[in-house]
Amino acid sequence: MVDNGTIVFVAELGAVIAGSWFVSELLIRLVTRGAKRAGASADLIRNVREGLSILWVVFVAAWLVFVLGLGSIFSFLTLSGIVGLAISLALQNTLTNVISGILILSDGVLRLHDSVEYSGVKGRVVKIGLRATWVKTDSGDIAIISNNYLANGPLVNFTARERRERKLRL
Repeated sequence: MVDNGTIVFVAELGAVIAGSWFVSELLIRLVTRGAKRAGASADLIRNVREGLSILWVVFVAAWLVFVLGLGSIFSFLTLSGIVGLAISLALQNTLTNVISGILILSDGVLRLHDSVEYSGVKGRVVKIGLRATWVKTDSGDIAIISNNYLANGPLVNFTARERRERKLRL
């Protein structure tokens, strides 16, 4: 015969996995929709989806470690904090560019084929990545600009004005 505690544990486990999966899928769909609308590349969208899926697995694994008592929560949180600090310090510039890339995509500041100028570089956006944006200059060269610079610098988007004017005319 199955113990009542086991039944409750299995029900809680199922509820946590299902609930966290639902929230994860909802978040993935919202981010994917926003990235597609912003003109992000298919590779970028795939990478973001994979990253969010990995976060879901980490969340469920951490919850299982806590619930099953495989380690004290204090030790787990301490180790997580130390690892998180080490990773964030090591990847500070990369994370800054990634966060800036996400903000650029979600705010709709840039889209593919926009005509832009940044710090003397003028051309068309040919790729928007998580870390950098590729701009094809009028001379045919490709300028790779870190997203952090684009998010914080004086960026002029000539096409955004045309999009606004088109929306107002409708």
